[in-house]
Parts: sequence; structure tokens; C-alpha cells
Amino acid sequence: MTESDPSSFYEDPGRVVDPGHLRVVGEWTEWVAAETTRRLSEAMRDGTDDSSQEYRRRAERTIARILDEAASDALASGRPVLDSATEAAISRRVLAQVSGLGPLQPLLDDPDIENINCNGTRVWVRYADGRREQRTDVFNDPAELIALVRRVAAESTTGERRFDPGAPILDMQLPGGERLNAVMEVAREPSVSIRRHRYSTTSLEQLQDLGTLDTVLVALLRAAVRSRRNMVITGGTGAGKTTLLRAIASEIPPHERLVTIEDVFELGLDKGDAHPDCVALQARPANIEGTGQITIADLVRTALRMSPDRVIVGETRGHETVPLLNAMSQGNDGSLTTLHASDSSGAFTKFGAYAAQSAERLPLEATAALVASAVHLVVHVSATPNGNRMVTSVREVVGAEDQRVVSNEVYRRRPNGEVLPSAPPSPDTIDALAEAGFDIALLRGGAGVGGWSA
Repeated sequence: MTESDPSSFYEDPGRVVDPGHLRVVGEWTEWVAAETTRRLSEAMRDGTDDSSQEYRRRAERTIARILDEAASDALASGRPVLDSATEAAISRRVLAQVSGLGPLQPLLDDPDIENINCNGTRVWVRYADGRREQRTDVFNDPAELIALVRRVAAESTTGERRFDPGAPILDMQLPGGERLNAVMEVAREPSVSIRRHRYSTTSLEQLQDLGTLDTVLVALLRAAVRSRRNMVITGGTGAGKTTLLRAIASEIPPHERLVTIEDVFELGLDKGDAHPDCVALQARPANIEGTGQITIADLVRTALRMSPDRVIVGETRGHETVPLLNAMSQGNDGSLTTLHASDSSGAFTKFGAYAAQSAERLPLEATAALVASAVHLVVHVSATPNGNRMVTSVREVVGAEDQRVVSNEVYRRRPNGEVLPSAPPSPDTIDALAEAGFDIALLRGGAGVGGWSA
């Protein structure tokens, strides 16, 4: 035991800890955090069952008491005490460690930060305007990151999750709605990614104000929902697919019954009054014995037995592809999903690959026919170089020929906003959109030189 070891303060009450020897705030933080955790744990063992807010208030009081006791002992022994600024810094860091998301909580509290990425002790953040910054002095050791994720996983509101060598991949929703993904063992060092959606409720008009949509697209997508077009939203990672899906879903009439299916709850369509008859389903990993897994494919099949008007799958990326396409082609018109693809035509390649790898092992000819009968529109959203999001393509599915899905790109524009010539929609699409109140002349006007005419 050394005089500069803060833990000695409570191991030997008669021993004095000289703050002058604790030049690094991190040493005090480590000691106070350990003592705070010990006292809070004792309170829990004594039957205290706090809510998350009550727990945080109890932690604040405990931290203040520990620092006051340390100051009293220092004064009694004639030793210097910590100044108020240092105490405040220690208090903030300790509170972050023992509650919330630990030392990442200040980053999560910043409304301008969209993504937080941790590789071991290195932390990067991405802002809503596209800026990226590296933050230092967040973690001293990768073990701190692992310990933090384990605590957060154990406190999950959707059931305790594991994060250990036996379950090295974790995907979960945080209390604030953010999505956390963490890996260990399978990576050279532990890695954590936190993604937040800035807009929990979004409308087409809001996305127009942000530049994601223009007037034509707002009218087109609104009519597509009214005419019960099945839509697939494509884009790269972080392009804004989920936000766009949420905005499109906001146009669904409130009297319709929705079933949403996700790996991790993000859409939140079941919250609020906009969709009172909405059932939100979430996939579940296997438990510690390796049983109890519920996949997206399982939930899609279950959703069909729940009398939905529309089925909304947060993301299609594997074995759920064939069940979802079947659902879309069997009377659940107006359904929605997202798909990772580099452009709107890439959706068909992805569907073919996923269907071939699924339990049904569909050949390309069968997949093309199924896509043609299930999907009406593919809407592609792109991330622009300045960090903004913009819908750059709308593609209409018109049929299938052998292994190929036949489609028309009825709307397209460059990331700078310039609308480009496009193909004319098919008569069926024109009739469906027109019946839903869409002025088809808007697309003709956007075609520009070389556009189409009736």
C-alpha cells in the first residue's frame, strides 16, 4: 500500500491520503468510482430497488459524501484539500462511470453528435454536419470499455444481454433509443459503435426542409403510401434509410394495423398517437444455453398471422428475404423495408443473393419473379459529401425476364440537387399514383431535356 494509492483511504481509516500525491484526476476518479460502486452495491443488497433516475440521484449523493469525507480527513490532518474545480471534475467523471453510458455519456448528451465509434481506447465522433473528431482521455484501457458494455448490457430494458468471449457480438437499444453494437474477441481490440437518430418522429415535410426530398418527391411518396405501393428503401450505411422509412410511414392512415419487425427497436412507430394499432416485434438472440433465438424470418412469418394491414421490416439482410417478399405479394400491400445497396438497381442483386442463401434456396429466375410480384418502388437515399442526405433515385419495378428484374428509373437527381432525365412510369403506376392524387405531370416536368412525354 502506497501513500498515493487512493484505495488506502478506506482500507486504513487512520491513514491520510495527501491530495498533493494524486496529481492525476484519473487516480482520484478511479478510487471514488470504486468506493461509490461498493456503497451502491451494498444498498442494493440491502433491498434498495431504484429506478434509473433514482439510482443516478443516489449516486450523486454518494459521490458528494465520499468527497466531503476525504476533505474532512485532509483538513483534520493538516493536509491540503482538492480545489472545487478538481472536485467537480472528479464528480462528473465518477457519475459518468457509475451511471448512464459511463465516460461516453457526455458525448451521448451532445445533440449534434450522430455517431460514436470506439476502437479500444480511441474514440471518434461524427457530427450531423459531417464533421469527424477524435476524442482523447475517454478510456485508459480497453478493459474499461468492455466493463462498460457489460454493465449496460446487463441493465438492458429488453432483457439482460451477454457480452463475453462466449457471446462476443452485442446489438441492443440504449434507454434513449440509440443503437449500440459491440464486438470483442473476434476483433483485435474491443469495438463499440453507437448510432443515434436525430429525429424520433419525422415527416416528409421535415425531410424536404432538410433537403433530403424535393416537392415532387414529397408528393410522389405520399401518393405511393396512399396507393399501397410496396417500397424498398436503399442506401449505404448511415445514409438515412431508417429516417426516410419513418417519414414515409408517417403518411400511413392511423386506422391501419401495422406490425414492425426489427433486430433492435429503432422505428418507434408504436409510440405516440400516430399509429395506435401498431405491434412492434424485436428479434432475440439465443440465451446463455444457446436456445431461444427468434430471428427476423421467424417474426415475419408470425406477423402474417397477426392480421396486419402493412408489415414493416426495419432492415432486410438475410434469411427473412423470401418470407418478406411473400408477405408483400400476398395481400400486405403498402409494406416497407430497407436494404443496403449502392444504388437503386443494386436492390435486385441483393435480393437475389439473399434468396439464394436463404433456407428456400431460390434460383435467380424464381427470385426475379417474386421480386416483380412483391416490390413496386425502390427509393434510394444517398449521403452527400457535406454530410447531408438526399433521395437521388426512385425506381419502378415493372416485371421480370428470366433472371433479371425489369425496372424503370422514374426519378433521378445528382447529389447537388440537379434533376436528371428519367424514364416514364408504366401505365399501372401512373394509374395508381394518379388515383391517389399525384399529378403525373410533375414527373414529366422533372425529366428535362430528353425527358418523356405522354
